[in-house]
Order: sequence, then structure tokens, then C-alpha cells
Amino acid sequence: MKGTNSMKLRRLRRRLAAGAIVLTIAPGLWAQSLQVVRADGTTAALTAAQIAALPHTTVDVKDHDAPAQFDGVALSAVLKLAGVAAGGKMKGPQLTQALLVEASDGYKVVFALAEVDPDFAKREILLADKRDGKPLDEKQGPFRIVAPGDERPARWVRQVTTIKVIAVK
Repeated sequence: MKGTNSMKLRRLRRRLAAGAIVLTIAPGLWAQSLQVVRADGTTAALTAAQIAALPHTTVDVKDHDAPAQFDGVALSAVLKLAGVAAGGKMKGPQLTQALLVEASDGYKVVFALAEVDPDFAKREILLADKRDGKPLDEKQGPFRIVAPGDERPARWVRQVTTIKVIAVK
């Protein structure tokens, strides 16, 4: 009987230790993914690895009057990976949709869906994962929106966690 209780106690300790490890690692894992909520309410969770596998672009910009070089993925490519219809498929009601970009600190901005589509816009809005050749630090990343052409970087969202496709009515 004593041996059985001792074994149960050891198993319980191992499970608690494993749980503690998962809880320690989990915040970092969540921070390395991006949630895309499509217009129909379904969600796609994109991992950092999936995003890193997409073609990257580098832009030279000014970030608060300081020169910076951001490396990232066209936001249109991220949306395509998440199953958001764009390009020649966009018409009618889809042209009234917007992207609500949310950061981990609660900051939110909006882009028109057509604004990020290369079939409609000349500029490319990026989901950046590097600045000046280095991965974004905890204050900036793991993902940041960079919108070259905006006169002010107020829509350059840091610590992006979620992008929602919303209907404007």
C-alpha cells in the first residue's frame, strides 16, 4: 500500500513539473503565432514558421525620423495563406471589408482590405519580422505592421497578435 501511494505521489510530481514547464514555455509559443479571423468568423492560426516560409521583402523607411530597414512578408500573402479571398476575386461586398489589426497591448488600427491587395494598391504593406537584419525584439515583435507611404507611422502596429476581417456597414 505504501509503495502504491509513493508511486502515485511521484507520478503527480512529474505531471506537475511537466505542467509548470508547459506554462513557462506557452507564452512564448503564443507570441510566435498570428490569429487571422476571416469574415465568416472562422480562424486561422499562422505560426512564425509558416510566415517565415513566405517570400520576404525588404523596405528602407524612416521610423520616427530614424532610418530603418524592415524585412517582412506582404500582408496580402499572409491573408492568402489564411484563406482570405483577395485579388480578382474581390468585388461588391468584399470591397466594404476592412482589416482590424490588434496588438498584444490592446492597440488597434484599421486598413481597408483593398488597401493591402496588390490588384488594387501600388504600395505593399508588410508584416515585418526583422528590423535592420535582426529579429524584432520583445518590444516590437514578433510581428509588426509596416505601412510605407503613411506620412505618420501611427498604423505601424507593434506586437501584432490578431488580424480580423470585418464588414463595414
